[in-house]
Amino acid sequence: MKQHSDYYDVYAAEFVRDTLTVDMTELYVPFLQLVPAGGRILDAGCGSGRDTRAFLAKGYDAVAIDASIKMVEAATALTGQPVLHKRFQEIDSVEEFDGIWTCASLLHVPRAEIGEVWSKLVRALKPSAPWFMSFKKGTGEVFRKGRFFNDYDEESLRLLIQQDSELHIVKLWSTRDARKGREGEQWTNAVVCKDGSKARIR
Repeated sequence: MKQHSDYYDVYAAEFVRDTLTVDMTELYVPFLQLVPAGGRILDAGCGSGRDTRAFLAKGYDAVAIDASIKMVEAATALTGQPVLHKRFQEIDSVEEFDGIWTCASLLHVPRAEIGEVWSKLVRALKPSAPWFMSFKKGTGEVFRKGRFFNDYDEESLRLLIQQDSELHIVKLWSTRDARKGREGEQWTNAVVCKDGSKARIR
């Protein structure tokens, strides 16, 4: 299967233009409430670097990676710090991060590979640390306009998370796409914590 990073290498400028100014506050709040001040956040699949820049501005120590070299270049320029050219499968950190952010990025991982990637992300989290994830709302694997998507609705994402005994669901919810002209599209979002933390959104 063709790598989704090839798509972003070709359409990097268009993707940055469409996503850079999207207001993500609604999604930041439930995640950042669980990250300690100045904590280390991994933005895995950072795209334009929009969220990395926001985390840095809020005083967090943000580390960004992306599989697309063009996205790496764009995010490096936007954030003013080096962004790593790395795939999910290459993450080898062990309990390094106070939070992991995978916004609209895990959705490109096929279900046959999600287990391997999932394990690497859980291992990279510190105990009781939060992890945010978001997927296009739906069920199953599909191709849309040259890109592969692994879709989940709230129930299927809940079942996926519950397969991992190390994780506890803090919040699971749906939102409408915040991009102009895309309001009809929906996303399934979750914040989980490692090691069955009983953290709750304040």
